[in-house]
Amino acid sequence: MAGLLGVFAAPAAPASAHAVLTSASPAAGAVIASRPGEVRLTFNEAVRVVPGRSQVLAPDGKRVDDGDPRPVRDGLTIRLRAGDRADGTYVVSYRVISGDSHPVSGSFTFSVGAPSTPAAMPSSGAMPVGTDPIVRVAIPVAKYAGYLGLVLLIGPAVMLALWYPRRLPRRPLLRLARAGAVAVAASTAGALWLQAPAASGAALLDVSPAELREVMLSPFGLTLLARLLALAVAAALVARLRRRPDRRVRAGLLAAAGAGLLTWPLTGHPVASPNAVLVVAADVVHLGAMGLWLGGLVALWAVLLRRADPRELRTILPSWSRWAMASVYWLVAAGLVQALVQMGDWAALTGGAYGRTLVVKAGLVAAVLAVAAGSRRMVQRDRGPGGRTSAGAGRLRRAVGLEAGIAALVLAASAVLVQLTPGRTVDVEAQAAARAAGFATTLTSPLYALQLEVYPAAVSEYNSFHAFAYTPEGRPLPVVEWTVTAALPELGIEPMDNPVFTVTGNQGLGNITFPAAGAWKLTITLRVSEFDQATVTAQVPVR
Repeated sequence: MAGLLGVFAAPAAPASAHAVLTSASPAAGAVIASRPGEVRLTFNEAVRVVPGRSQVLAPDGKRVDDGDPRPVRDGLTIRLRAGDRADGTYVVSYRVISGDSHPVSGSFTFSVGAPSTPAAMPSSGAMPVGTDPIVRVAIPVAKYAGYLGLVLLIGPAVMLALWYPRRLPRRPLLRLARAGAVAVAASTAGALWLQAPAASGAALLDVSPAELREVMLSPFGLTLLARLLALAVAAALVARLRRRPDRRVRAGLLAAAGAGLLTWPLTGHPVASPNAVLVVAADVVHLGAMGLWLGGLVALWAVLLRRADPRELRTILPSWSRWAMASVYWLVAAGLVQALVQMGDWAALTGGAYGRTLVVKAGLVAAVLAVAAGSRRMVQRDRGPGGRTSAGAGRLRRAVGLEAGIAALVLAASAVLVQLTPGRTVDVEAQAAARAAGFATTLTSPLYALQLEVYPAAVSEYNSFHAFAYTPEGRPLPVVEWTVTAALPELGIEPMDNPVFTVTGNQGLGNITFPAAGAWKLTITLRVSEFDQATVTAQVPVR
């Protein structure tokens, strides 16, 4: 385990779950001289295009995108129709599916020539925005049903395969296992259906056959179909547990369980994480250990502690207790591995919903482990001949029931957790937001007022400079010449000239080079006539 954890001491690529828009061309808020032929969006991971859910609106509110976006490496391009190339502000709206199967949407603006008031979204044929509230609630409910099904399927099946007394009827545990299989199947079918409205932003029942077909043929859909196949094999083998199973049945169950469990991380956060292979393996171990431990508790509470006699319990419980302890060790270790990867840093534990939910889940796990420790002491104390009385069995059953009750809350926390943005992605989002914010201010002199933007105000040779000059009374002021220099006194960098040109009378466009981070001093001199000029300065924080 120390070796596994040591992997995280090495540098890792900045990948994460939930795709984040890291850059765009044209950039958000940029002002360019002419309309481009396409808009390119770049994300921090590979994404999948949602047909019909990305668009570009011209200043007059008409769509100018030409068909669905074209996927490119870690992003997509939206082609723009030739023809009308009006100046003004364009609105880019996108909706994609990230590597962990979650829909991601957003929008931004850029301007051609000069900014204008962005057009309102057309009232007819407008695309849905965000995720429908009912769909948003139904997704974690389906996740919870899947986790509960795993518990009811794995625990009773293992109990039947290894410990169940020959004299007792196997029907009660078989019913639990079948109920678990039905819950997993229903959860999987629900996830397949819900992915369509989650991707499109439509209502729960507003799903077309074409959208369902697209989901089925996507990596997400094919993985869930594989889960249903593995579940069918497992259900057939569980049916053979009516009698004491042989080695082939046990091996088949183990293989079907491994294949089925693998589908969970392949449709969630782990597959899009750094060190993905290790995190996927940890998630499989985490789910398997959870199913064995919690499912075993359900089997004990519902059947064995009611029906088995003291002599049988003295044989079964110590062996089960050892398996349960091993399951807990692997459950906690695998959960720790995932938390280390997904959180990014310790500050994320309290800085976002993902971290706070993870803390709640950890607290519930600690509580259930405390109860489990008491149950284990009961088992060890009553191992001797005649030690297990009906009263002792009753106390143990109540303790096991409490364990199972708290465990149900752990499953609920897990169902919510897998829908939240991991802490590592929150960091990427914050960095992207900071880059998108750029720098904007208004500078004044007795001669003019200057509204300026510098984007993205980052260490780069390409920071766009965009400014408008006005008279003190607020009328556009034509500029004859722009002189812009940038200096970084704290590092001894002397002023550097940066080219800025007049575009339309009072508007200036140019490029600023910031070779290092720091508080750059921007000095701007405007000559508005043969004899009149004035200088203003601004301090631009560069990341």
